[in-house]
This record gives sequence, C-alpha cells and structure tokens, in this order.
Amino acid sequence: MNKILITGGSGLIGSLLNNHLKEKYNLINLDIKKPTNHSQDTIIGNMNVLEDVKIASKSADAIIHLGAVINVDSDWELVLKNNIESTRNVYEAAKINGVKKVIFASSNHAVGLFENDSPYKEIVEGKYEGLDPKNIKKIDKNVPIRPDSYYGVSKSYGEAIGRYYYETFNIKSVNLRIGTVLNSDDPSTSIRHFATWLSHRDISQLVEKSIIHNVEFEIFYGVSNNKWRFWDIEDSQKKISYMPVDNAEEYRK
Repeated sequence: MNKILITGGSGLIGSLLNNHLKEKYNLINLDIKKPTNHSQDTIIGNMNVLEDVKIASKSADAIIHLGAVINVDSDWELVLKNNIESTRNVYEAAKINGVKKVIFASSNHAVGLFENDSPYKEIVEGKYEGLDPKNIKKIDKNVPIRPDSYYGVSKSYGEAIGRYYYETFNIKSVNLRIGTVLNSDDPSTSIRHFATWLSHRDISQLVEKSIIHNVEFEIFYGVSNNKWRFWDIEDSQKKISYMPVDNAEEYRK
C-alpha cells in the first residue's frame, strides 16, 4: 500500500490518522472542508457524489472510509444521504478504480442494543458489584446485528455492502466497530467510557495494522485494553496483531 484516500479526513479520527500515517504513506483526503489539525492534501468534495469519490480515489491502493454523520441520534434523511449512499459510493468507486482494500469505520452501535442486557447494562452504568471483568462474556463478531439507532443501522449496512463487494468484486474489506474516541482522549467524562474508550494511540494502531496485514473480509472491534471492556479483541490480536496499549482505568479518579 502506498497511496491511501481518507474520506472525512478533516474530522477527529481523520486528523489522528493523517498525523500518524503521513510519514509512511501518500495520503489524500476527501472532505467538504479544509482540515485544521493536519496539513495533508485535501480534495474539497462530497462523498454523496459518486464522481467526487471516483476522482479522489483514482490510483489509490486503499480507502479509509470515515466520512459520515456521527451523531447517534441523527434522523433518517441525514443517515441515508451521508452514511448509506456515501458508503455505496466508496465501494463503487473502489470497484471502478481498482482499489484493493476498503477500511470502513463501522461502529459499536451496530450491536448497541446488547447494552440493554446484563451484564453490559450494569457495566455501562458503572454498577460493577458482583461482576468479575475476567469472566464477562465478550461480544464478538458472530453475534447478531442489534443496531440501536438509524446511525447503527447505517453501520450495519456498511458491513453488509462491504461483504457484497468483497465476494462479488474481490475488494478486501476491514470493518472496524469503533468504540468511543474522544477529542480530549480522557474517558473519565462518562462511566460508560471506562468500558468503551478507544484511545488516540490505539485507533491509530488499529487502522495501521488493518492496512499492512493481508486480510480479506473481517470485522474487528475498536476498543482499548480497558478493564471493563465487553467487546472481543481476540480476533484482531490474532489476525492483525492489534495490541492496545491504553486502559481507561488509568483515568479513574
């Protein structure tokens, strides 16, 4: 991999990845605005327009697809245009331009309704009494889809269309069910974050390892090595050597 397109490269995760990957790759960004947190090349364009995505992804070896509305409570029209149609545009542009791999920013919200069940409900509320974090059954990639919102539905769709383009057009697809990435990189702002936090260092590592390892179609959870995490990372540890270095407990006051 040499040339990589990042959609939504002006956002928080996009800026983190630009700064982390810029020494190793030729990075091009597609966004509707100029970045403020990095100085890499940015094409001003719209993911919702297939032609813009085609132009931006020409000669790219991989696409990191971050661009989306990120508010979990977004209404259907916003999600349809900015998450569902735009993700189809990314995969279609990849097919047209011969892009080998798409790394898709999925979300934990694709399975968010598991947090209505015990013991996950208690964990996100910080009610740890009687629970042993070492014996919590982890949510893995084999659980049924349980989106908690239209946003979660859109991320489930992204995984599904990635599977279609992989099996039909041989575009490799890595789907990252990303946890909680914060501007402050401090999980202590919410009890839930002690389970779901994904640090800046760990999201950068996870994406880089998704680039360099030769995987076909995978779903990996993006979460730091938190004491109370309830998403499984064993698969990503085995297949792409993901080894998270941060633990939210270090921020527990």
